[in-house]
Amino acid sequence: MTVMSGAQALVQSLVREGVEVIFGLPGVQIMEAFDALYSEPGIRLITVRHEQAAAYMADGYARTTGQVGVALVVPGPGALNAAAAIGTAYATSSPVLLVSGQMESYNLGRNRGSLHEVNDQLDLFKPITKWNGRTTKPEEIPYLLHLAMQQVTDGRPRPVEIEIPWDVLPATAETELLEREGPVKAAPDPAKIREAAQLLAHAARPLIWAGGGCREADLSADLVELAEALNAPVITTPEGKGAIPEDHPHSLGTYYYGHGPGYLALPQADVILAVGSRLNLTPSTPWNIQPHQQLIQIDADPEELGRNFPAQVGIAADGRLGVQELLAELGGRARASQWQEGELSEIRRQTQADIREMAPLQLEIIDTIRRELDDDAIMVSGTTEIGYWSHLAFPVLKPRSYLTSSYFATLGYAFPTALGAKVGNPRRQVVATSGDGGFMYASSELSTAVQEGINVVTLVFNNGLLGASRADQMHRYQGRTIGTELHNPDFAQLAEVYGALGIKLAGPEELGDALRAALRANRPAVIEVPLPNLRPPFQIPPQGLDAVKG
Repeated sequence: MTVMSGAQALVQSLVREGVEVIFGLPGVQIMEAFDALYSEPGIRLITVRHEQAAAYMADGYARTTGQVGVALVVPGPGALNAAAAIGTAYATSSPVLLVSGQMESYNLGRNRGSLHEVNDQLDLFKPITKWNGRTTKPEEIPYLLHLAMQQVTDGRPRPVEIEIPWDVLPATAETELLEREGPVKAAPDPAKIREAAQLLAHAARPLIWAGGGCREADLSADLVELAEALNAPVITTPEGKGAIPEDHPHSLGTYYYGHGPGYLALPQADVILAVGSRLNLTPSTPWNIQPHQQLIQIDADPEELGRNFPAQVGIAADGRLGVQELLAELGGRARASQWQEGELSEIRRQTQADIREMAPLQLEIIDTIRRELDDDAIMVSGTTEIGYWSHLAFPVLKPRSYLTSSYFATLGYAFPTALGAKVGNPRRQVVATSGDGGFMYASSELSTAVQEGINVVTLVFNNGLLGASRADQMHRYQGRTIGTELHNPDFAQLAEVYGALGIKLAGPEELGDALRAALRANRPAVIEVPLPNLRPPFQIPPQGLDAVKG
């Protein structure tokens, strides 16, 4: 044991757990932690301009690297500012650790009006974290952090939050640091694997449904092997994009709000294998999993099994281990499925033609973005028109290359999340798509990007509106528009004021040249693209609706 302060125990424990980057914002209750970081060259500290951005950056870092992303904030307003981003990390099953300061331990629960007091802050984070905890003794900090790192990585990754009171960080005690342990991943029940393999081996038209859990399980190569062994098409959710390269012959594309290949392929399947997906088919979808279809579900979270549809075989296991065991059990004995290569090609062609007919301008822009990017470029798809349609139309070719805010649909997350992704992947291109409304949530982080050399390219699509809400008013509220118009700055000039590259386009047709120049510039860049207000996919009736009604 060594005598050290609570702050030293925190920082040294983070080092032992393999943390290399912390995103944070200083304040009085955590200044001891910042002082301890001063003496630790192994951790890069990135100071942000808003705590929400700190947690978003940690999320982008985590989802694209597979490492735990760490945010450090003050209690009360700092922690509450970070909460929206922690909720996003919860929705996307992202391994994020929020380290929050806390008021003095002797004032906990006494409602004295201490600086930044929230009573009880732990309770505020319970609905949006997998686990959270607090210690009031400096010698317990290594154990608290070690437990937090186990919780964030074992099983289904999700964010955790820990709190350390103000007076505990400078306090000293004899302290034992703990060694890092690898994450514990649940192995599948062999009997369940045999049952699932039996169903798949005799399936006439097996289909694989890949969700966001495939990202965290890093099972892309195994999933491709399974799809080829079964001759099964693969449909992904937006969160699952990249689970199979979308130029692979077995990839049909992405399902999103009733659009995509599902309406053509899913009704034909007799056995459906869902991996890492909660199977949340929206209520407006006129087609979904039917009682006569057999569902096999693999998920790291046992609570997801059968949540939305009854599963004939539910396998609580790490997705990669589950798929690998299925491959081993099948051993090449799957029957030749009735899916034909030409049939899958026609589903892809028809799906893409339908989407292009619904959103020709959006797809022209998305085609341009894809054409200018490397195969392994990271796209952070914002809650904006181009982001919504990118779920359906942007081909993702590598794992951990496409980020969404999932069901949390967090406005303003794209730009700061992309900054975190770039910190974790400095040699990969990182592009964020944002609307004018969403970009303003964190535009001050242009300062962070310039200061830290985080060379993200952000595409700001400007229609002077909160576009989806405006479209909703036009179509559901008979044109009664209120509260959806925006007064914006010149975004290119704003970027230049911060020291970034700013490019303002006259129209979307100039995007290709501008994006090429921005990527070459090797600077943080903002490209402002004027765009008319258009309808997002979720405001358009699902594909196949007429056929189902007929």
